[in-house]
Amino acid sequence: MPGPEPADGPAADVLWLGVDIGTQGVRAVLVDGAGAVLGTGSAPLHRDVRDGDRHEQDPAEWWSATCTATRAALAGPIGRQVGAVSIDSTSGTLVVQAPSGLPAGPGLMYDDRRAALEAARVQEVGGALWNALGYRMQASWALPKVVQLAGRGSVPAAHRFAHQADHVAARLAGHPVPTDWSHALKTGYDLLGDTWPIAVLDALGVDPALLPPVVTPGQRVAVVSAAGAEASGIPAGTPIAAGMTDGCAAQVATAALAPGEWCSALGTTLVLKGSTRELLHDPTGAVYCHRNPDGGWLPGGASSTGAGVLSRDLAGQDLDAVTERARDRGVPTGATYPLAGTGERFPFVAHDAAGFDVGGPVDGDAATRLQRVAHGVAYVERLAFDLLAGLGADATGPVVTTGGASGNDWWTQLRADVLQRPVAVPEQSGSAFGSAVLAAAPVGRLAETARAMVGIRRRFDPEPGRAGELTEGYHRLVGALRERGWLDTDLPAVTS
Repeated sequence: MPGPEPADGPAADVLWLGVDIGTQGVRAVLVDGAGAVLGTGSAPLHRDVRDGDRHEQDPAEWWSATCTATRAALAGPIGRQVGAVSIDSTSGTLVVQAPSGLPAGPGLMYDDRRAALEAARVQEVGGALWNALGYRMQASWALPKVVQLAGRGSVPAAHRFAHQADHVAARLAGHPVPTDWSHALKTGYDLLGDTWPIAVLDALGVDPALLPPVVTPGQRVAVVSAAGAEASGIPAGTPIAAGMTDGCAAQVATAALAPGEWCSALGTTLVLKGSTRELLHDPTGAVYCHRNPDGGWLPGGASSTGAGVLSRDLAGQDLDAVTERARDRGVPTGATYPLAGTGERFPFVAHDAAGFDVGGPVDGDAATRLQRVAHGVAYVERLAFDLLAGLGADATGPVVTTGGASGNDWWTQLRADVLQRPVAVPEQSGSAFGSAVLAAAPVGRLAETARAMVGIRRRFDPEPGRAGELTEGYHRLVGALRERGWLDTDLPAVTS
């Protein structure tokens, strides 16, 4: 294992490997201590089964795709030691695992909702703990799945549950490994007491022995075995660092980890995450907090709005050309709430929410549509910050943005103007890069390590002269949301 890293960042002569297991594929990146990407690899996941509330994948393919991706990332002439590998995965995905570390059934995915009845019972039995942790247990989370499978006798003797990332790490190590408290959140881990809630599990009929030990993200939990090395291309003996969920790893990739710092990923949807010293409690359930490995908390939420609506409304359009036409159109009249489907989860919870355009041209040209959607998303983003401020967070700091829409400089400048704060776009982004940073970070020094490894491509400073007209547009959207009963009229942060 490498020696202690210097105070200004990871050792320069050591490389770090990050692996992201997503819904559609696996990606691996190899980086040096300055954050330069030296190798990448990816592989698709084909064996995906969806049927109503059911969503399963084949854990054997998680492993084979990981090996394909890591072999590609390590294919070049490295010439330096791989200091550690860390793996992130989708939050709430788990599998029953044999003592050998091999899977004993399908992978139940993060959005599998077959345990809806169990979720209601889990919420009732553990309500006091979930309230203390600031969230409500949901049907797609891991603990209801655990209760359902344990209650049906679907876990053979000496087997246990493993989260997606833990399971792949076990394949690398050749034996089961501990999980981390990030992946364990949706399995009901008590982040305040730093323990599995034995009394709650007993009341639910779940033997705590079915759940893995829990460690701090980044802690070394095993090393790559000879067999794991032969399959993956990762050198035998390479330390395996406990990971984080894909959302948390993506946050690490932005270095927005100190109190008051925030990252905002704008792709198909809008995901906002930040850092606070205190645990936030949102009675609506729109915001919940992961635990920060450096101390404090990582609150966040995921909106169903975002750039995804453009794939429907502007299909086949040259978005660069449309953007050029939209640049000089000013602030739209009325309000646009750019929701493609039904239901919202952040910055407010409304299961019947639907997108709308009011007070302006609904059937305008492509540039008008882009103008209205871009403003609508920026206003939703501001509303999210106002909600977080209302919950007691320091929401005044700068924002680092990632996601496909962050490549549109006009839209990013608009977001800076609406938020009236700087918005920066990093050189690298993505959960795999964040996992590589986590692999490089000594426990307790994640933010420091991320600052040394994350570079900024461009910074967008707000134009103060636009604050007034954009605030008027923002309040038109807030008013329209309140008229529909979706936004709490008592929220103090959005009344000014």
